[in-house]
Amino acid sequence: MGLNLNPFTWWNGATFGTWMGLRGKTRVGEDDLGNVYYEGGQDPNGITRRWVIYSGSNDASRVPPEWFSWLHHQIDSVPDQALPAPKAWEIPAEPNLTGSQLAYRPSGALEKGGHRARATGDYEAWTPGA
Repeated sequence: MGLNLNPFTWWNGATFGTWMGLRGKTRVGEDDLGNVYYEGGQDPNGITRRWVIYSGSNDASRVPPEWFSWLHHQIDSVPDQALPAPKAWEIPAEPNLTGSQLAYRPSGALEKGGHRARATGDYEAWTPGA
């Protein structure tokens, strides 16, 4: 189609209004997924405001744990400065896969044929009039 819907939609990136609101704010970093983080201004309680501009779809599960900590004021400085280096045994965070082709589907799910193992044990279905 070739039409840029970004100025009119919020689900595929920041809107024009969001970009205008970030004028004068400080870009503090970027994560491995390409999300960009900003800081500036204060809320009514005097707490510094922090934002994330997603690279791709707006899905909060795409914010890595270390940047989540920064966004929610659990750490004061950016994760590269505040947190220790990751351990060799740590695996990278994974986004929420619900609704995608990679989501977990149990054996009785419709996407896997909809057939599940029969119930076992002392279960007996109720039959009216029996």
